[in-house]
Amino acid sequence: MNTSTTTPDPIYVTDELIAKDIDAYLVRHQHKSLLRFITCGSVDDGKSTLIGRLLYDSKMIFEDQLAALEADSKKVGTQGQEIDFALLVDGLAAEREQGITIDVAYRFFSTEKRKFIVADTPGHEQYTRNMVTGASTADLAIILIDARKGVLTQTRRHSYLAHLIGIRNLVLAVNKMDLIGYDRAKYEQIVEDYRSFAKSIGITDFTPMPISGFKGDNITANSPNMPWYTGAPLMAHLETVELDTTLDQAKPFRLPVQWVNRPNLDFRGFSGLIASGSIKPGDAIRVLPSGKTSTVSRIATFDGDLEQAVAGQSITLCLADEIDCSRGDVITQAEQPTQVADQFESTLVWMSDEALVPGRPYWLKIGTQTVTARVQPPEYQINVNTLEHLAAKTLELNAIGVAKLTTERAIPFEPYADNHTLGGFILIDKFSNATVAAGMLNFSLRRAQNVHWQALDVTRESRAELKQQKPAVLWFTGLSGSGKSTIANLVEKKLAHLGKHTFLLDGDNIRHGLNKDLGFTQADRIENIRRIGEVAKLMTDAGLIVLTAFISPFRAERELVRGMLPEGEFIEIHVDTPLAEAEKRDVKGLYKKARTGQLPNFTGIDSPYETPESPEIHIDTTTVTAEQAADLIVGRVLG
Repeated sequence: MNTSTTTPDPIYVTDELIAKDIDAYLVRHQHKSLLRFITCGSVDDGKSTLIGRLLYDSKMIFEDQLAALEADSKKVGTQGQEIDFALLVDGLAAEREQGITIDVAYRFFSTEKRKFIVADTPGHEQYTRNMVTGASTADLAIILIDARKGVLTQTRRHSYLAHLIGIRNLVLAVNKMDLIGYDRAKYEQIVEDYRSFAKSIGITDFTPMPISGFKGDNITANSPNMPWYTGAPLMAHLETVELDTTLDQAKPFRLPVQWVNRPNLDFRGFSGLIASGSIKPGDAIRVLPSGKTSTVSRIATFDGDLEQAVAGQSITLCLADEIDCSRGDVITQAEQPTQVADQFESTLVWMSDEALVPGRPYWLKIGTQTVTARVQPPEYQINVNTLEHLAAKTLELNAIGVAKLTTERAIPFEPYADNHTLGGFILIDKFSNATVAAGMLNFSLRRAQNVHWQALDVTRESRAELKQQKPAVLWFTGLSGSGKSTIANLVEKKLAHLGKHTFLLDGDNIRHGLNKDLGFTQADRIENIRRIGEVAKLMTDAGLIVLTAFISPFRAERELVRGMLPEGEFIEIHVDTPLAEAEKRDVKGLYKKARTGQLPNFTGIDSPYETPESPEIHIDTTTVTAEQAADLIVGRVLG
């Protein structure tokens, strides 16, 4: 029996192996996700100390830095002979002298699971603008509370600001637990006090945890001093919390164009950072504000073409058609375009020593576009400490207020609550080029001010007499696929053949122009019908017979249009088709998309259709043909 063994060849550590290890590490590091977060709260709550502890525990301090920290701790530290971790962050001389944070301090650190950029924001009220600056790019906020003091005014103030800025992930860190003997009852009372306040300002979810930044309790590991706390330690929470970019990927596609990439005659692409959603070759897109449409032919990057790109990636889109698109435009999903408007309600955080001058033109920078904007006198200023709405004629430094603003041209946008990139902006003084305010667009305004009705000498009656017909609005309503447009088109052809003056307003056609800025939410559908009603009214003033083919799912809006017109001029025509039959036809494939969740708010699937209660004309498409229906309608209209 052969019992000999073979000795394995020795493994020698070579420069090549070391280089491979380094390359592998760099690749892993490059593909780590990045969490941006801020620490905020009242003065002396321990924000800088906490960040210093995180840097120390994540081994992001070099030996010479540690030696300098130990020396500085003995000279200017506040912890006796022990290390003062706050000195790692408080870089300004004034901060070290006073033991407070004045400016926003940014620090980078990394663990095996994730990279981090943390902003240490000041606690003093007079530095509110600095806090807002740090919060503007954050995915998470750590709101610190001194366990000895509980919830303070600045706790409320910074919580409100973090919520206003749209930070979704909040950590309530009750700090300095070592100074209250790790008292569980005091901790739970603080959490309950904060929960009551948070609910009053709309914060519905936050993660509480008891910590000691100085002693390291519950920072990287659960502390034996608080066995009653069973949640994750702070570092584990930071490493696993869901990022905003992950949530943004589920939203409709939005790409603000930063640069038109034209290196040669054979290549033309549109470069930018994807604000939300995902895109792949073959997808239909729409360019706003022009409304031009095309499809994606390729997605180019420095590292090669992609089969799909998602929110957070910088890409260059190449389109199948040569359409007009330039810096500042927004490329969107064709079926779900963003809104376009030139009047807005906005929330402003004033950041300049010089007060707001209502009516003065400022540069408004939003996404990749810059336009002239004028701000009206504020509707009110917000007292962040009490949440009161106060009367104000202007906004001073650090003030927060709500005001209407107007841009020189219509711009693509989304409410800030839905999309930070297309809803957040800054105002820039045109003379000094200084940033004077940060703002959030809340919604567009559709009511003009100081607009008065002009009396006309030629009346609607005289226009109708010239055309020898009675004006009317034939309002076709029904489910998608019911045959509204087909029947309306036949009716118009028959009326035109009889010498009548008509105009057909079709739902799809109107959304290519007048209503291209509207989506399909309930609010947008209501606004869609209101606008059509106004247009139809103007056309009847011109003496026309107007045909409209819209789903118009809500009775209240159809009645709104009826109320715009003289009695007898609004003729509601219900093109009645059962949902199953309409879905069976599905010429455009819309029901199929709605069933798979690709078309939210689709009438009949996840948005209601309210059938007319007493229409002037009822068409049952299961018993009559489109031609028969058209003859019936023409007979009723002219009879």
